[in-house]
Amino acid sequence: MTRAWISPLLLVLCGSLVATGLIRGGSPGTAVALLLLFVLFAAANSPLIFPRSIGAKEAQRRSAVDGRPIVFWRPGCPYCLRLRIRLGRRARQVHWVDIWRDPAGAAEVRAVNDGNETVPTVFMAGRPHVNPDPARVREQLDASV
Repeated sequence: MTRAWISPLLLVLCGSLVATGLIRGGSPGTAVALLLLFVLFAAANSPLIFPRSIGAKEAQRRSAVDGRPIVFWRPGCPYCLRLRIRLGRRARQVHWVDIWRDPAGAAEVRAVNDGNETVPTVFMAGRPHVNPDPARVREQLDASV
C-alpha cells in the first residue's frame, strides 16, 4: 500500500468508528450521514479525484509536443485539490505527475523549490510556477490548443 492511500483509509476507519458509536447510541440516521461525510472527504483526499498520473519524463516529452502544462502534485494536498477542482473538465488536458509515485518528479520539484517538495508546482512553457492561479493554467491551456 502506498502512502497516498493512508489518509483516505484512516478517514474511512475513523468515520466507521464514529458511526458505530452513534448506532449503538441509538442514532442510525446521524451515523449514516456522518459516515457518508467521512467517505466523501476520504475520496477528495485520495488519488481517485485526479486524472491518471504519468512519469515526469513522459510528461516532459508530451508537453514538449503539445505545449500543455505539467502539474506536479501529491494526494492529500489541499492546494492540488483546489487546482484540480478549479480546472474542472480541463484538468484532463494537463499532464499530472504524482511526486509520491515518481521519484524523478519529486526530484524535479525539489530542484526548483530549494529542496522542498512544494506542490502544486506547475511547469508552463518550461518555467516552474508554485501554486499558480488556476486561471493562469487555463490561459496556458488555451494557448497550447
